[in-house]
Amino acid sequence: MHCSIYKSSKKDEMYLYIARPESTENQTDALNPLEVLPEAMRAAFGRATFVMHLELSEQRKLSRVNVLHVMDSIQNKGFFIQVPPEGLINPNAAAPEGLRGA
Repeated sequence: MHCSIYKSSKKDEMYLYIARPESTENQTDALNPLEVLPEAMRAAFGRATFVMHLELSEQRKLSRVNVLHVMDSIQNKGFFIQVPPEGLINPNAAAPEGLRGA
């Protein structure tokens, strides 16, 4: 399974995995990655910034999530959201975009 990974502009360490058709392999701007998300989740995610393309398989290891869980979520929901583990959230870090109170 080919996927594209995008990072959130609103939450540090939050990533969106979506299926990537093979025909768009070198086109990062060909589609709006947030189209697959429900409206409320789009607002919480913010702008999606392309990180990389990745080929997922049962043999591939991912650092923070189970690859089978990611593949299942993409097949059933059309996306997978990776959120930061609780222990990695720095309470003293500057607020990400959208949370600064403008």
